[in-house]
Amino acid sequence: MRIIISPAKKMIVDTDSFPPESLPAFLPRTERLLSVLRTMSPAALQALWKCNDAIAALNVERLAAMDLERNLTPAVLSYEGIQYRYMAPTVFETGHLDYIRDHLRILSGFYGLLRPFDGVVPYRLEMQARLSVDGCRDLYAFWGGALAEALAAETGLVVNLASKEYSRAVEPHLPPQVRFLTCTFGEEKGGKVLEKGTACKMARGQMVRWMAENRVERAEDLRDFAGLGYAFSPVHSDENHFVFLKGAT
Repeated sequence: MRIIISPAKKMIVDTDSFPPESLPAFLPRTERLLSVLRTMSPAALQALWKCNDAIAALNVERLAAMDLERNLTPAVLSYEGIQYRYMAPTVFETGHLDYIRDHLRILSGFYGLLRPFDGVVPYRLEMQARLSVDGCRDLYAFWGGALAEALAAETGLVVNLASKEYSRAVEPHLPPQVRFLTCTFGEEKGGKVLEKGTACKMARGQMVRWMAENRVERAEDLRDFAGLGYAFSPVHSDENHFVFLKGAT
């Protein structure tokens, strides 16, 4: 089993909690992306990043000084989004850290596929960014089937806790023998399941923590998740899509 999650836009440097254990597997491709980004003007970068002036200025400075092999932060500590706050990796016990080391993978437009303790630097590059590289029209084309191939070499079951922006970099390229199981968190209104962005991110982080605490290894055991008031809904679920509803009984 491998769990895939999205990164977060906000990143920090943390070289104190614990050291990185490895470099990212796709670092040569990341170096290629970095070289292309460095050829772009600040105005073009801001348009690519779709951000305000202050965030653009910060990330232009980061690009200029970026060293992909020094002063690195373990990936799972580097992201500061809602999902990561609810996962709370800084307070994991040793056994929980061992679990995510083996099972968790973070998707990234810049790094491709990250293990939790791969060393990274702060960057800004979303998977859906319209960056043309080496004849590829965007990052989905640039990464192609490489991320799915890496996952398929590790497991026959991918548990998808990533957003659609990131999961679509993997799902279309997986071989048929690899099961791709998506977990959805929502509320039922008018006979429809509605997902809310912040609540989904909270639940995804909470599920990763719960899986680590319970050493979950089988897809069927995910149905027992009951964090943040969610409960598995068999009526709305199928073999490759588990739906969890708020307030369901």
